[in-house]
Amino acid sequence: MSESSQSGSNKNLLRSVLIAAMVGALLLVAVILPAEYDIDPLGLGGLLGLSAMNSTPTRTIEITDVIGGNERVTEVEIPDFGDPVPLPNPAIHQDETMAHQTRTLQIPIGAEEETEIKALLEEGKVILYSWEVDQGDIYSDFHGHSPEFGTDFWVRYEEHQEGSGNDGSLVAPFSGEHGWYWLNYNEFPVVVTLTVNGYFEEIIDYGIF
Repeated sequence: MSESSQSGSNKNLLRSVLIAAMVGALLLVAVILPAEYDIDPLGLGGLLGLSAMNSTPTRTIEITDVIGGNERVTEVEIPDFGDPVPLPNPAIHQDETMAHQTRTLQIPIGAEEETEIKALLEEGKVILYSWEVDQGDIYSDFHGHSPEFGTDFWVRYEEHQEGSGNDGSLVAPFSGEHGWYWLNYNEFPVVVTLTVNGYFEEIIDYGIF
């Protein structure tokens, strides 16, 4: 092979390599980067629909304001990874200045007698409670009131015409007294065991009446 033929062959090879490199670079910028990494410097990825292949679809969820204040279900967009979803009412978390308390009371109630036990709570404070009677069934009314609203004001949380116990929780809707009225309609005495756990100020025993 002559030197001129060898030189021409080398030039053709170099040209082929350069063309292949240019095509590869164009494919990288126009196709691979938009599709795989959502990088689209030429804008071709968006035109060709390649950018959508890598983009994360927007997701929304519904979070209910469980403690009130925003009377609707809030639709929130899930943000990027690592960022928290905003709450419709951040007051669901409360910092406290002191530890929660636990009180257990034994409450004897004679035949056809009645009594009231109240937990004194500030607005928004939480209690967990459990009560049970040692025998038979009794009437119970779980309710709340506040002297600030007048003597005729009260709200009922739960009522049982007959029952031997109950478990539950309460977020105080207002500052005041929140607790239980029991009526022992039996012809025999009973003992109610009540346990209250939470952020109450005190437990008020109104005695038998």
